[in-house]
Amino acid sequence: MVIEMTTRGIGYWKHRIVLTAAGLLLAACTAAPGSVTPATPEPALASPTPIVLVATATPIAGLDPHELRIIEIYRRYSPAVVNINTQVLRSDFFYGVYPEEGSGSGFVWDEQGHIITNYHVIEGANQITVSFGEGQERPAQVAGVDPPNDLAVLRVDDLPEGIEPMPLGDSDGLVVGQYAIAIGNPFGQFERTLTVGVVSAVNRTLRLDDDRVLRGVVQTDASINRGNSGGPLLDSQGRLIGVNTAIFSPSGASAGVGLAIPVNKVKQVAPVLIAEGRFPHPWLGVEGLGYALTPDLARALDLPVDQGLLIARVYQDSPAQQVDLRTANQTVLLGYRRYLIGGDILTAIDGVPLASWDDLNAYLDEQTQVGQTVRLTLWRDGQPSEVDVVLGQEPF
Repeated sequence: MVIEMTTRGIGYWKHRIVLTAAGLLLAACTAAPGSVTPATPEPALASPTPIVLVATATPIAGLDPHELRIIEIYRRYSPAVVNINTQVLRSDFFYGVYPEEGSGSGFVWDEQGHIITNYHVIEGANQITVSFGEGQERPAQVAGVDPPNDLAVLRVDDLPEGIEPMPLGDSDGLVVGQYAIAIGNPFGQFERTLTVGVVSAVNRTLRLDDDRVLRGVVQTDASINRGNSGGPLLDSQGRLIGVNTAIFSPSGASAGVGLAIPVNKVKQVAPVLIAEGRFPHPWLGVEGLGYALTPDLARALDLPVDQGLLIARVYQDSPAQQVDLRTANQTVLLGYRRYLIGGDILTAIDGVPLASWDDLNAYLDEQTQVGQTVRLTLWRDGQPSEVDVVLGQEPF
């Protein structure tokens, strides 16, 4: 199974990133086919300024209201979808330095010329061009990037006349079965392709092979392919509900499982990227071991608790070091495997039990911010203890 975060290259695909989930490989930036529409329209999502879509073209005989709505969404918002072309300088022992081209999608965020896309679309690019279609191209600069959330903001000096930014929806209110409409530039050459499906699932977790995790991901069967990365996923009101990012596929081709970063994450990150260039991620500064503490393992190692996180490393000048969290200082051989013990065992944060390192990372990512004080519950020398720590900013 492959999930690729890819962009179109010359003779090959650029930025190939292999992801893993449930023991399978995932490939980002290509997504699945599918065009499933519900028999009845989904419930309308709450919006402070509801969008009324009225088709201005002469209705075609035989089209139902759902079709007319999709036609109007495309007419009104597809001009805000852009094709992003990049050039990355590569080096090779035999060929020296050579350019590699790639492409992806994006969409207009505001009237100041900011454009949202995926980080992997523009990663490492020394030259970026944004195409609005009909020969209208603009050089673009990177305004900000957030690799952990695979988001980036570009900026162009001016927008073509008549282009409206995408209206924003609410990904927290998504319902499985409601319409999902994708617009993008598959394979870097089929500009502003529209596909329609449904929201297949919400709150998916997508794990990358470099241990980065995308949480709250929206799953859809709207067809997405290579080159669609960074393009918008819309609801039936034409509101943005996600940024198309990846697919789950047995072969690397479309297979009906597309994945999008939820719009509420974009709302949180994009303004900070525009203002500061980077999004600050809260950081404790501890590193764990490659295994989870289970009741059986705790008994075998004669540990005082049967659930928690064994601290293997504390980073220098980190919040964890400032409150003197202790790392393992003993090695125990159990079967054919060595285990590190003797340090602090972290069992909860702000009263929330921790059974895995992903529990800790999820809490930090979703419930905290830089500068916030959290309370850690831990076991030290066989005794329970609590310590307050001020979260720092994760180093870039």
